[in-house]
Amino acid sequence: MASFLALFSSILWGTADYLGGNLSKRYKAMAVTGASQVAGLVVGVALVLLTGSWMAPTFSWNGYFLPAIGAGITGFLGIAAFYSGLATGRMGVVSPISSLCAIIPLGYSLLHGERPHLLQFIGMAVALAGAFCASGPEIVKKLPVKPLFLGLCAAIGFGTALTFMAQGSKTSPLLTMTAMRVISVGACALIAIRYRSVGGFGRADLKVLAFLGVSDFLANYFLGIATTKGLVSIAMVLGSLFPIVTSLLAFRFLHERLHKVQYLGIFLAVTGVALISVGG
Repeated sequence: MASFLALFSSILWGTADYLGGNLSKRYKAMAVTGASQVAGLVVGVALVLLTGSWMAPTFSWNGYFLPAIGAGITGFLGIAAFYSGLATGRMGVVSPISSLCAIIPLGYSLLHGERPHLLQFIGMAVALAGAFCASGPEIVKKLPVKPLFLGLCAAIGFGTALTFMAQGSKTSPLLTMTAMRVISVGACALIAIRYRSVGGFGRADLKVLAFLGVSDFLANYFLGIATTKGLVSIAMVLGSLFPIVTSLLAFRFLHERLHKVQYLGIFLAVTGVALISVGG
């Protein structure tokens, strides 16, 4: 169950990144981030009301509120850096680096006592390598500084947010993800007020932004649940396979050619998932 939810979150994340990356080529990355976060917040609040799962926040690290604040801030910065990086047109630099975000929660969970079986550990390493290769890393003599830096910022932001999310999900995955959106939407609102603009989106873009926000929220939510049903380390690695989905969508709809290294990455990712399953 945990592995299925984590893999499904990768599908949703990969779809959201594909849509967000495309929109960021026409609009400001911060505007795309803000609009999608608003859509995610609406979904979160609706689910809280429908399920009646409200729980008063406490200022304890063992609750959901403080981890949600940390996840909201770092996740927002990670998304903004990622979309800004994609807007430079160097997806082959930004996406592979950001796909390594799982290393941070993986390391955190191992330091705090998680001990996957040897075969699962090998599978995680293979799957991470697959996610990196599936992103189509650009093998060039001189890497461009800006997308390289933005990719690194995205990886750190995503990885730190994932760690906070896992902590908050011990109490409530739904409230953690919803509170995250409150923080990120608040930050976006301040930026919108500062620049007196909400992005200038067209009516057709609003549907895409809504789908983007819903996909991103549900990806977070399902991954949060996955961390409570099995090993956090495995869930985070499986949840980081989103670059494969992004690459396949770009291949299907933008007719981007897949490089040999991307085919290798897909093979490694599938092999890694199989090893994790067998090892469990």
